[in-house]
Amino acid sequence: MKLEAIKSSLIVSCQAPSDSPLHDEKIIAAMAVACVQRGAAGVRIDTPAHVREVRHNLSKVPIIGLWKRQFTGYEVYITPRFEDALSIAQAGADIIAIDATTRTRPYGETLKELVKRIKGELGLLVMGDVDSLENAVVAADAGVDLVGTTLYGYTQETKHLSPPGFSLLKEIVEKLDIPAICEGGINTPDQAKMALELGAYAVVVGAAITGIDLKVQAFQTALEKFVS
Repeated sequence: MKLEAIKSSLIVSCQAPSDSPLHDEKIIAAMAVACVQRGAAGVRIDTPAHVREVRHNLSKVPIIGLWKRQFTGYEVYITPRFEDALSIAQAGADIIAIDATTRTRPYGETLKELVKRIKGELGLLVMGDVDSLENAVVAADAGVDLVGTTLYGYTQETKHLSPPGFSLLKEIVEKLDIPAICEGGINTPDQAKMALELGAYAVVVGAAITGIDLKVQAFQTALEKFVS
């Protein structure tokens, strides 16, 4: 896959909480197809089963694949190990998204080792999800092909910040030569447009489009004080 396929475009993250009835491969695939039919250039998908079903339904659309896995004692959860990346690759992803921060990874595998194996053994592009400029630089040095602002506001170091990470995006665009993807907290079309104006290579939108569970919860929370 060539990165030009997603340049200046919308990528939709089609995911659902693991305890949601929407967390079903056929439902996720239906979301992905609907998004592509309305103009999305690509999709971002979690778990091998979901990637496989989306690939079955969208044979030529770029898929950014990842596998969220929690390991006791480690904060890294976005495709933390090579074997997780391998499963995502075998399911049909074009780009493997990984946590590209400097936090310790399970079983001692370093970021540079993980990136090298994904690119060398799997022959796929790597998207490094980061939370800061410092980690973006480290990710670029490790060999990722593109970086995303995905973890801005979601790590211990950045939990006091609220996405979207436009300030981080600007820093990455100014500092690095690899494509910067704006992801996280994009809630309106105007914000997506602003991201491109700030130099984003592409924009990933998730909950604002596909986050039914979170949207319902937000509405209900706002109305609860009026319920007698």
